[in-house]
Amino acid sequence: MPDTKKIRIFMTGVGGQGTLTATTLLAKTALSQGLTVTSGEIHGMAQRGGVVESTVLIGCKSPKIGIGEADILLGFEPMETMRALPYLRQGGLVVSSTEYMPPLSVAMGKQECPTIDDIKRAVSTCTSKVYFMANQSIGLEAGAVQSGNIAMLGALCAAGELPFGPEALEAAIKANLPAKIQAVNLKALELGVKALNS
Repeated sequence: MPDTKKIRIFMTGVGGQGTLTATTLLAKTALSQGLTVTSGEIHGMAQRGGVVESTVLIGCKSPKIGIGEADILLGFEPMETMRALPYLRQGGLVVSSTEYMPPLSVAMGKQECPTIDDIKRAVSTCTSKVYFMANQSIGLEAGAVQSGNIAMLGALCAAGELPFGPEALEAAIKANLPAKIQAVNLKALELGVKALNS
């Protein structure tokens, strides 16, 4: 599909959040729409607290995203959003959590944690297209803290930057997630779309 608009999505979070599950689900959603998709894990410390970075590229052959190339930055943890900002192109879209899962270095007092205001200021130097949301709280409201990532995917799909909307993600959840966790994730999707529009 040579006419597919190229979209580079950089996703980041910490181990235990379900970043890779969200990456796979977004890639499968794009595939279900007949789009050319490449996805990859750049840096995966799947143990709790390690940094996890992954990519979903629509209409691109390489799974790599260089500095300043990401059209969309999806940050499941605010410190990781700030850390990944160099990858975002000027004027790209940021969807970020406002709720911390501090890495070990912060928990042990070896590193300072920037405030949400610091992070918002840093993001504002790169783009005005930004949505912050309390993904863990939304996940808990839906029934499982990890489903907060699905809420963020829902918000991303509703933001109008992708060639598909939340309905495609809903269908992908039904097609790809185990039956026992579908209801929670569908609720999270609904809450994520609502959070974007509120």
